[in-house]
Amino acid sequence: MSHLRSLDLRMLDSDTGFPFNLPLFQNWAALDVDTPVTFFVGENGTGKSTLMEGLALAAQSITVGAEGAGRDQTLAHVRRLGDALKLSWNKRTRKGFFLRAEDFFGYVKAQNQLKAEMQDDLARVDEEYEGRSDYAKALARMPHAGQLGEMGRRYGPGLDARSHGESFLALFQARFVPGGLYLLDEPEAPLSPLRQLTLLALMKDMVAQDAQFIIATHSPILMAFPEARILSFDTLPVKPVAYDTLEHVTLTRDFLANPGAFLNRL
Repeated sequence: MSHLRSLDLRMLDSDTGFPFNLPLFQNWAALDVDTPVTFFVGENGTGKSTLMEGLALAAQSITVGAEGAGRDQTLAHVRRLGDALKLSWNKRTRKGFFLRAEDFFGYVKAQNQLKAEMQDDLARVDEEYEGRSDYAKALARMPHAGQLGEMGRRYGPGLDARSHGESFLALFQARFVPGGLYLLDEPEAPLSPLRQLTLLALMKDMVAQDAQFIIATHSPILMAFPEARILSFDTLPVKPVAYDTLEHVTLTRDFLANPGAFLNRL
């Protein structure tokens, strides 16, 4: 059973500017997301990411790199949308997070800064406690060493010690927990096709442990997740579509079957 069942929109007469002036919201119909995995698909500019951001606010999701969506200033432009969205739950969960691909770089930077601060604190303790007992020094080091140890257990040598795609997957492996609601905006961006298959395997494992995913994507590989609901934003109001009818899928399939037929037209 999914956590989030559906989302609807309560627009006021005063809601005339962005994002309510987008065709998506002018032709709104309630969206059913009562499956373990739901994909938002469509061309750029159709409102997928904007809706994901508003949903993160409405669900009070934790954002990667911030304490919560409500405190994330990069979401200020959709704050009214978050207030206007009405969410229906099968069972409310506070687990999970919201992630935009571009947020990952800021998160890695913040983690590296925190790690450097902890290492500086340890060096300062060693200097201040020089000549004192090992026991006193160990007590003073404990909070800083504990945080560094937890970072090491979660991320190994560090997210920046891997390639972009590998570190992206390491974040998912460290932060995915059973029973969470995960809102992911184009997570395929840094991932090779093979790494996208790895992400599918992680998702399958989490779905088996009561997790739910709502993902905005352009990836035919991710969209192939078994029994996922695919909502197309290319036709309004948004409606479910079959995987094999998606332009992302048919175009990719046709190109791979005969790339010359496309390249000769360039």
